[in-house]
Amino acid sequence: MWYWEPARCFCADDLYSMRFGNHTTDELEKRLFGLVDNKGAVAADFFSTYDDFREGTHEAYRDLVAYIGAQRFRTPHGLDWIKKMVHLRDHTQTLLAMQALFQASGTMWMEGVWEIVHARNSSTKFIISDDPVTFFNRSIVSGGASYPGGHDFPKVGTRTIFPLSMESCLIITHLQLVRNPWNNPVEDRENARAFQPTMAKLTDIQFGRELEENEVLRINHILKRSATKFIAASDKEGLYPEKHVGDIHWTKLDKDWFLLPNLWKVGFTTGIFVGNKDGSAWGMDEYGRNPGHPAYDNEERRHWEFQRFQESKVEWAKRRFEKSRAQVIDQMRENTVSDAMMDRVLREAGLLPPEAPASTE
Repeated sequence: MWYWEPARCFCADDLYSMRFGNHTTDELEKRLFGLVDNKGAVAADFFSTYDDFREGTHEAYRDLVAYIGAQRFRTPHGLDWIKKMVHLRDHTQTLLAMQALFQASGTMWMEGVWEIVHARNSSTKFIISDDPVTFFNRSIVSGGASYPGGHDFPKVGTRTIFPLSMESCLIITHLQLVRNPWNNPVEDRENARAFQPTMAKLTDIQFGRELEENEVLRINHILKRSATKFIAASDKEGLYPEKHVGDIHWTKLDKDWFLLPNLWKVGFTTGIFVGNKDGSAWGMDEYGRNPGHPAYDNEERRHWEFQRFQESKVEWAKRRFEKSRAQVIDQMRENTVSDAMMDRVLREAGLLPPEAPASTE
């Protein structure tokens, strides 16, 4: 156990230096990651305080997706993972592979459900680790696979956890899990793929939920368990979330579904079409399949998922009773219908008192 300053924990000499014979260059860091870092830092700040769809949202979203992709692979752990998956030994070849692969997960991140949660009311704040992009799957225990780990992200039950600041954290959940939280967590996500054109509805990004301290601690516990060597916290006590989480098994960390977004604020979309000025069109269903794909617009599957999704919303309302609720832009313009529907479910379950009758004259 060492207590070091951040520069000794989160910095490695010549990590991005490429060698060609006797020549060494750091052009990769300057030309690629310099731009990604600068724009990504601005995007992270933008979304850490996100509470309205405003000018710059499109650009910040695009830059944040690229930034998360870079942060996923540009660490020593990320580079070791690429070496394992692509069967490389040479460091320069690994860096070139990273340059080609670092945006591979962007498609599925964009097709996931985004929620920005906060720790503003908690005395405990989010920690950071030397693996800035953390994957959590309740059926894949962190450290269960030999270093540098397996291919967890495309699994249905895998959430992406990315702290944006000490008080804000982004959680991305596969749509398939949102529609059916009882899905087998280790099955591959429907139509899992990389480097494919896709589209996201940015007004569906959820925000505003304040986590309770125990929930912040559970996220920190996940971040710590998934770190390679180092974590950092705002105070020394924050380095030990496991002391306060208690004796809870990895599979039970999300037993109250606190890592799921507000299911009542997720629309049951069936796809999207875009028309171009030249008269051409492009479209995809909710899992990114284009017309012509043999499984495109699968009505039988969609009907089953719709039924399951309605059951999930009822169960989510019960498990998240009296907890902070996230919002989305579209429903902030008026008295939100989904909150009223959720409260009706809670009244029917006896968790809320009956609604007072309207007064008459």
